[in-house]
Amino acid sequence: MSLEIKVPTVGESITEVTLSQWLKQDGDYVEMDENIAELESDKATFELPAEKAGILRIIAQEGDTLEIGAVVCTIEEGEAPAGGAAPAAKPAAEATQAAAPAAAATDEDPDSYAAGTASPAAAKILREKGIDPSTIKGTGKDGRITKEDAEKAQPAAKAAAPAAKPAAPATTATAAPVAGARNERREKLSSLRKTIAKRLVAVKNETAMLTTFNEVNMQPIMDLRAKYKDTFKEKFGIGLGFMSFFTKAVTTALAEWPAVNARIEDNEIVYSDFADISIAVSAPKGLVVPVIRNAESMSLEQIEKEIASLAGKARDNKLTIEEMTGGTFTITNGGVFGSMMSTPIINAPQSAILGMHNIIQRPVAENGQVVIRPMMYIALSYDHRIIDGRESVSFLVRVKQLLEDPARLLLGV
Repeated sequence: MSLEIKVPTVGESITEVTLSQWLKQDGDYVEMDENIAELESDKATFELPAEKAGILRIIAQEGDTLEIGAVVCTIEEGEAPAGGAAPAAKPAAEATQAAAPAAAATDEDPDSYAAGTASPAAAKILREKGIDPSTIKGTGKDGRITKEDAEKAQPAAKAAAPAAKPAAPATTATAAPVAGARNERREKLSSLRKTIAKRLVAVKNETAMLTTFNEVNMQPIMDLRAKYKDTFKEKFGIGLGFMSFFTKAVTTALAEWPAVNARIEDNEIVYSDFADISIAVSAPKGLVVPVIRNAESMSLEQIEKEIASLAGKARDNKLTIEEMTGGTFTITNGGVFGSMMSTPIINAPQSAILGMHNIIQRPVAENGQVVIRPMMYIALSYDHRIIDGRESVSFLVRVKQLLEDPARLLLGV
């Protein structure tokens, strides 16, 4: 008797997921609770476990969009072979080749289901390079083309190009010259990218968004970091960055201007007496915004460790849905990519977002003298339905004041 494995419910607002990668092959023997596939929702990537031990029979394919409750695969009754799962995998691979000949296009191992098949990440790289996966010899399990194989394929593609040219003169001698390549490619929007697009357009259409700017002299913080960064790292085992100072300054200012930390729900304004700070992080699959809970009660060291932990999970696509929901205010740092100034878009249902930018040595006036200082532009985008100009400008001025005199963050003044 076989058991159907279905897409589980992963969140209230999630109605569909994308099957990003199979971790097991059709016909493999799997143990109960062993992870067999990776599913990608519009908020996070999570693994699908086997609900019983047996032989895996794949139904959905990588890249398929599946509704919650849809059947992904079945697990049939069976025992693990004495020599491992490989013998059981071959009959299934032979059947799969008849249905999907492109998945078995390698000369080295025609019986392998995975041979010549690129992982989602590898397939994307190969498409961008214009390389046919059938020309790549995979080094992954059973000949699967890995991301590393795809990245290393560039030199081989370049080397192959001259060899193809001698045959061309006979057919191209009379052809009109082409000014340059005009290739196009199409890629299906991922669930995450579709959700980002939908949310950003909704914010622009549904909020009265306005942005106010200021600038910060970063010299005091840079001097403080230079003086204590080695001691800080020795004591706490983590580096001292700018983000912890900004987070601490923001939580202090939010306590003084609670409207900036509020949100609209139906016909009510909801004020939070805590500060859950969302930190925008650029992950491999798109922009994600993990949340630092109760940041107002955390020290610089605790904030730095939490940021490092969440950023690491974002890079590995291991963030959970709980870690990306419920923030009350967002900080985004475009400065790491070289942005000098921007108008960040609010992260709904929040009412405000602070944008950090790059630090540039610029001439400024101090005490009647022109001096060179490391300056940063900061921007606060806010929903004018909740936050008035007085509150938004006063909030940003308070953040500037705390950053230019970081001792205030420790003394609470």
